[in-house]
Amino acid sequence: MAEQGFQAWWPHERLAVRGYIEVLRHYRGIVAVREQLLQRLLAHPPSVFVGVDAPDFNLNLEHHLRKAGVPTVHFVCPSVWAWRAHRLEKIRQSVRHMLCIFPFEPALLAEHGIDSTYVGHPFAATIPMQADRSAARLALDLPDQATVVALLPGSRKSEVDQLAPVFLRAARWMGQREPNLHFVLPTFAALRSRVDQWAEREADKLSLTITEAGSHAALAACDVCLVASGTATLEAALFKRPMVIAYRMNPLSWQIMRRQRLQPWVGLPNILAGEFLVPEYLQSQATPAALGQAALNWLHQAPRQAALLRRFVDIHHSLLRDTAQLATDAIEKNLAH
Repeated sequence: MAEQGFQAWWPHERLAVRGYIEVLRHYRGIVAVREQLLQRLLAHPPSVFVGVDAPDFNLNLEHHLRKAGVPTVHFVCPSVWAWRAHRLEKIRQSVRHMLCIFPFEPALLAEHGIDSTYVGHPFAATIPMQADRSAARLALDLPDQATVVALLPGSRKSEVDQLAPVFLRAARWMGQREPNLHFVLPTFAALRSRVDQWAEREADKLSLTITEAGSHAALAACDVCLVASGTATLEAALFKRPMVIAYRMNPLSWQIMRRQRLQPWVGLPNILAGEFLVPEYLQSQATPAALGQAALNWLHQAPRQAALLRRFVDIHHSLLRDTAQLATDAIEKNLAH
């Protein structure tokens, strides 16, 4: 958004916090930002407020704005179909119109009196139906004929600290059994030093490429991936790559979150399919041996891979819409005149 000319009133990193315990450490600062933003918007009311994701931050803000007469649109429906269903009432009170990225969401919202539009998932339009694996490997300077495993431990420091060491140990476990494997780990400049530290500790003698070229490049280049639960699992599905999903978080946060789960799956491909298309390993289940074995299983089961590819193609088509135009039209209809 900054590249498109938007002005950032606060650095987005101040809100890049996930989990209950992790949020508590930053709670006062986040609430202070939200209160300042609310007062600024009430002093100069916009024609429409578009909250982008961050429901714990935006729904409260949208509630006050809507009471003050400001039309509120929210982009990306909170995952009330997966956990924390009690938020549906808060959404109804706070959001005038919801922009949904999954096709099953509008019917659920309509049951609770919430207007919405299915706009498709933006990644479905930006990720090709068939990615060029050879071109991606060339761009990353990876051997074209090698078997490549991508390691995607997440985009937050807390995720990297929880999952990077486990993924790297899983890579080492796999490398001991199949020495010709090559591993690629995408990261960001802000997290590079942290990732390098973990790699230095855990990836001794491992054929590993750490890159800041982005997760899409790594997913396009790989044969299979270990991936943190979250949006990256959907990206992996759209790239049609077999995956093993894992997640670890603060134990107390996990206990709170687990009690509020509504479905047996946490990975988006499994949620969209309504079944375990790909394996998931959470908390204590996410051991190096379990992750490594599950990844190697994909590499040696061609019929299973082919069946998964067909399911991922179906998911891609179901999410492919003109998202920008549909979202624009819906927002325009909610402008204050």
